[in-house]
Amino acid sequence: MKVPRNKNMLPNAKNLRKSMTPQERHLWYDFLRNYSVKFRRQEIIGTYIVDFYSHKIKLAIELDGSQHYEENGLEYDKKRTDFLSKLGVKVLRFSNLDINENFYGVCTYIDEYVQNCLKNTPQSAIADSSPNRGV
Repeated sequence: MKVPRNKNMLPNAKNLRKSMTPQERHLWYDFLRNYSVKFRRQEIIGTYIVDFYSHKIKLAIELDGSQHYEENGLEYDKKRTDFLSKLGVKVLRFSNLDINENFYGVCTYIDEYVQNCLKNTPQSAIADSSPNRGV
């Protein structure tokens, strides 16, 4: 299934890229930016913007601050995750505390997850998941 993009959200996504949290900066510049599988920052999917996204394996990575653990934040995240799941997008969530206190563990978990996806996904399916395909 093609992952939809709401292009009206582009200014907001660009603003979020410019004002990343310290934890988002750390994960991006110290791990994902040069990772073997391409990730994009603040990617638009439908009416949502995910922190990091790989089109190749349909993986969103979210870093959650304290607001995500309040009732409204939990409800919003559940709705958003349900929407992404229906598109075949897997969401990995980490707290800012995880990044601050166990950065190596977070990176290892992400890498193991990605490598498992690549091992279990036929190469033809990966080739067909180009972000520009069908846009």
